[in-house]
Amino acid sequence: MPAEVPVSFPRRDRALRRLLLAWFDRGRRPLPWRDAPTPYRVWISEIMLQQTQVATAIPYFERFVARFPDLASLAAAEEEELLAHWSGLGYYSRARNLLAAARQLQATGGALPADPAALVALPGVGRYTAGAVASIAFGQRVSALDGNGIRLLTRLEAWAGDPRRAPLAGRLWARLDALVDCARPGDLNQAVMELAARVCRPRAPRCGDCPLAALCCARAAGRPEAYPQRARPAPAQALRVEVGLFRHPAEDSRLLLARGARPFLGTLWNLPYRVAGGAVIAAERWRALGLRIREKRRLGEARHGITRYALQQTVLSGIAELAAGERRVEYRWAAPAELDRLGLPAFSRKILRRFGPRGEEGELLRSE
Repeated sequence: MPAEVPVSFPRRDRALRRLLLAWFDRGRRPLPWRDAPTPYRVWISEIMLQQTQVATAIPYFERFVARFPDLASLAAAEEEELLAHWSGLGYYSRARNLLAAARQLQATGGALPADPAALVALPGVGRYTAGAVASIAFGQRVSALDGNGIRLLTRLEAWAGDPRRAPLAGRLWARLDALVDCARPGDLNQAVMELAARVCRPRAPRCGDCPLAALCCARAAGRPEAYPQRARPAPAQALRVEVGLFRHPAEDSRLLLARGARPFLGTLWNLPYRVAGGAVIAAERWRALGLRIREKRRLGEARHGITRYALQQTVLSGIAELAAGERRVEYRWAAPAELDRLGLPAFSRKILRRFGPRGEEGELLRSE
């Protein structure tokens, strides 16, 4: 684990700890992973909370631990079933890393380590997640700095600069290191994150409700929303795609699924799509993807955001025939009852909910 010189202000730190822990004790949210917080449950929750808001993660967590209640059951899981329980959370590499880490741990003793350095060596575990698990589950005096914590600390100290870059990134970790050097490091880490999420919000922070208001430098300057200072993210790339609800030539109820298509969702089963145009990515044809589509019809339009793309989707129906020879995309036919088990991503589930297998409806198009 990287180490920075602690940024400590002893009297100020004592006051901050006291105020943070008192606020957390009064009003911590009742969350399912805080009930019987075993190392396994803490780990699962922290992986889910990467790139996912708390309210979204709660029902997924409850279903996930009901099916995979411990490390042994997770290590024994089949990948497709695991992805089905993850379906809708997005960033599916998190689920695959969970499975890889569980199998690795099961093969070497069957328990999560308490040491942050050993945790960070697991697939899918970075510095933040290692610190969260080590402090919350094992009481290790190690910091867990996420985006919420970055926002709170930069405002608290009115520190300028991009918090994702040196030297400010290291300074923020060192600042939290000093704060969690106490008897309740896990609660302190959670108090920082929760206060930032609920009170020290990105926009319209509720400074009047903040227990740290009297000690906040950004508030004293009247500019809390000026922190943190970050470069604007690159805009999403606009991409036009056609998405197919394609039926089997002989079994009308079975739909075609694809895996391996680029530039997104390459490792998941999803509805087949082709890129119809974009600023950088060249357009493709269905034939180039190994398909011949008959009775092709346009069902409608839809929009969807995924990773760095803003998709304008044209949804098609039709009958698909697989071309002979090698294909860079893998295909399979799926009956309706199989779709839930396969854990289709939101990209496909939204199309299925809205359009469904609508047969001959829609505008008839020329086949390729």
